[in-house]
Amino acid sequence: MTATAKPIDFLWFIPTSGDGTYLGTADLNRGPEIGYLQQIAQAVDRLGYTGVLLPTGVSCEESFVTAAALSAHTQKLKFLVAIRPGTASPAYYARLASTLDRVSNGRVLLNIVVGGSPAELAGDGIHLEHDERYAHADEFFHVWEELLETGSSTFEGKYIKATNARLGLPPVQAPRPPLYFGGSSDAGIEFSVGRVDKYLTWGEPPALVAEKIAKVRAAAAKRGREVSFGIRLHFIVRETDEEAWAAADKLISKLDDETIREAQEQFVNQSDSVGQKRMAALHGGRRDKLEVSPNLWAGVGLVRAGAGTALVGSPKTVAARLREYQELGIETVIGSGYPHLEEAYRVAELLFPELGLKRDEQRAGFRNEFGAKQIFAGGSHGGNLKVVSGS
Repeated sequence: MTATAKPIDFLWFIPTSGDGTYLGTADLNRGPEIGYLQQIAQAVDRLGYTGVLLPTGVSCEESFVTAAALSAHTQKLKFLVAIRPGTASPAYYARLASTLDRVSNGRVLLNIVVGGSPAELAGDGIHLEHDERYAHADEFFHVWEELLETGSSTFEGKYIKATNARLGLPPVQAPRPPLYFGGSSDAGIEFSVGRVDKYLTWGEPPALVAEKIAKVRAAAAKRGREVSFGIRLHFIVRETDEEAWAAADKLISKLDDETIREAQEQFVNQSDSVGQKRMAALHGGRRDKLEVSPNLWAGVGLVRAGAGTALVGSPKTVAARLREYQELGIETVIGSGYPHLEEAYRVAELLFPELGLKRDEQRAGFRNEFGAKQIFAGGSHGGNLKVVSGS
C-alpha cells in the first residue's frame, strides 16, 4: 500500500441461496444451512472483514432473519441487509431495521434493491414498470426515513399513504442506519443520489466504472449531495498468477454450453435490469472472451445473475487492480468467492497484507517464551511447533 492510499473497507458475502466448488453444476454443492452460514460469518468477523452482504430474492433465505441469527454469533461484523420496497410497508420495514440495529448493537447497513426480474417482483406483489418502481421507492423511503429519524410520519403520495405511522423504539445508529444502493439506469441513479449514502457498482472494467462514478457524482451535485462509492466483485486469489487462472478455469470446468445458453437467455428475457444487461454484454456468453479487462474475468457471469466478474491473480496483481478502482473513487469492496468459507480465508491471508488491512494477528504474531516466532507445522502433541529465531 502506498503512503497516501487509504485502507479499503472490505466486506464479504453470505451465500444465502447456497454455495459450491463449481459453477453450473450440482457437484459439491452446499445448501444455505444456518450452521454453515454461521461458520462463514464467524470466520470473516475474525479475519478482519468489516461486514457481510446478505442478498434478497425468492431463492435466498430472508435477509433480516438471517442477519439477526448471525449477529448473535459475531462481535464486530456489520450486516448489509437487502431491503426491497414494496414487499412490505415502510412502517414494517422501519420496525425491522430498528429492531435489528438494536439487537446487533448498531451493526446494520441497508442495501436498497429495487430492480430484478419482473416475474419475481410480480410474485411479491410488485406490478410496476421499471422507472415507476423508483418513483415508488422514493415515496417508500420518504416515510421509512422519517420514521427512523423522528419516530412518526404522515404522507400521501401516488404510491404510498401513511397516516400517523409510528416507530416506538429508535435505532442505535443516529439518525438511521446507512443506506447503500446499486443501479445503472438513469432512473436508478436519480433515485439513489437523493437518498443513499453509498452507491455500489458491479465489477465492470475501470473505464466503465469511471464513467458511472462521474455520472453519479454529477447527479448528486445537482441535489447538493455527495455519495461514496463501492464495488461488488468476486475474487480468485492464489500465490501466483498461474495458480489463480487455473482456479478460475476449474470453477467453470463442469459447465456445459447448454447451461450457459439457457442462463444467458433467462438474463436477457426475464430481467429489465440495466446493470444485468451491462454484465452480460461484457462477454456475450462466450468462453473465449472472459478476460474483459486485465485480470477482470467474467466467467462467473456465464451462469450467475448479478455480480458476474472476478479479479484473478496473485496478491500483488489483484491489489494493483483494486488500487486502480480506488483511484477512481471506490472506497468499499464487497467480495465473494467459491466456496465462500475457504475463499474468505485465502483473500484475508493472501490479499489483505498487500492492501495494508489487518487480519487475525493472534496466530501470525505468536511467539514462544524466548521471543522467537513459532511456525504451526501440524502433527501431534500441541501442534509439533517449530521455532524460528528473529523478528
